[in-house]
Amino acid sequence: MTLQFILMDTVCVAGAHGAQAAGQAHDVWPGRRVVAAWLAGFAVYALALAVFTGHADRDWAVWAFGGYAVAAIMLWFGERWLLPLAVAVGGTIIAPLFWLATQLPATAEVLVIGRSATHLLKYGTPYLPPSQLQDWKSYNPYLPVMEIFGLSRSAGLTGVLGDPRIWVSLTTVAVLAVAFAVMSPHRLRGCASCRRQVAVLTVFALVSPVIGFQLVLGITDPPVIALICLTLALASRGKLIWAGAVLAIACAMKSTAWAAVPVLAITAWVQYSPRVAARFTTTAVAATGILALLAAPAALATPDAVKAVKQNLIDYPLGLTRHKTPAASPLPGHLIAELGTGGHWTAIALMVLAAVAFAAWILLRPPRDARDAAWRLAVGYAVMFTLDPTTRFGYFVYPLALLGWRALTKIHHPQRSVAAPPDQPLLARAAG
Repeated sequence: MTLQFILMDTVCVAGAHGAQAAGQAHDVWPGRRVVAAWLAGFAVYALALAVFTGHADRDWAVWAFGGYAVAAIMLWFGERWLLPLAVAVGGTIIAPLFWLATQLPATAEVLVIGRSATHLLKYGTPYLPPSQLQDWKSYNPYLPVMEIFGLSRSAGLTGVLGDPRIWVSLTTVAVLAVAFAVMSPHRLRGCASCRRQVAVLTVFALVSPVIGFQLVLGITDPPVIALICLTLALASRGKLIWAGAVLAIACAMKSTAWAAVPVLAITAWVQYSPRVAARFTTTAVAATGILALLAAPAALATPDAVKAVKQNLIDYPLGLTRHKTPAASPLPGHLIAELGTGGHWTAIALMVLAAVAFAAWILLRPPRDARDAAWRLAVGYAVMFTLDPTTRFGYFVYPLALLGWRALTKIHHPQRSVAAPPDQPLLARAAG
């Protein structure tokens, strides 16, 4: 928890851009017993996971159940926040993370990131050529910036410090703290209540199964989710250039972030102007390309390298490679794909139709602000992951995280705190 307050003071310059006007009230959520009730619900989820799953999932669930249960009891019957939240962080993230990093073999995601980082340093691309794709673990479905988390071991760090999960976790903590700070009604330097609230929100988001479970298991979605939340926070404050730059980092890590680009572009078009939307889109797309090129300069240098990119980033996620991902859940897309080649292409066709329908939805009824954009993204992710032929339940952390973001922040229209005439959009002011 001390780390959280240090982070809050560090990021105060990135705090809320709204005026610290007299009488501007703080949000009353979350209350102590509300958080205790949520932690009790998380404990029930962890108990179910411990009973019905195995391997690393069960190890996390056993630790997390104790952390959630003890923290919930302390919050419900006590008067203090610090110790219960410290127990929650220790039981759901710190203890199981160090246990898994030292006692059990690395998860598939950790192995892929580490191997890809080594290959990137040697050859300028994180993707193995087709001739070296021997099994499903040989594929790398991540974009080049994700491999940064694997450079620690390549740099010679050993043990826990060489585990990508440590750096993924620290990055997620920092980005979420900044995102909540941006949404704070006052600048953190001069408002102790805002600092406390940002700290509580950051810790609560981290210890939730949506983030905590993913961090401990080495799943790569938490930093991408945190960057999308920061993008929404910046967009809600009218900082569209910064929002585009932050979203570009997420888009250069994982293709799941790309859906946010058109949704927020249309939001900027409706809320501000076509020029604002164009600047946001240009920033996001151009910065994504630049970051990917800088991170993997040789990824498109030869025809074989291009083929490797296609097989790793397109064919493998769609289940079109010889070696298939074992990630599967009994959802419609997977069940249809199991019917054979025709079923597989039918599932892909349904995904395309869903994408077209989603595009029509946001064009005909465009999102009005960042809060509405978060809702549209949550719906879009849920539909696409339901129809994905290689789907798994874990992908639904994206819509759940976006719904959680809406609940935790109560994102406001930027004009509530910063006024700008229609012919002088906030983006122009920020760009100037």
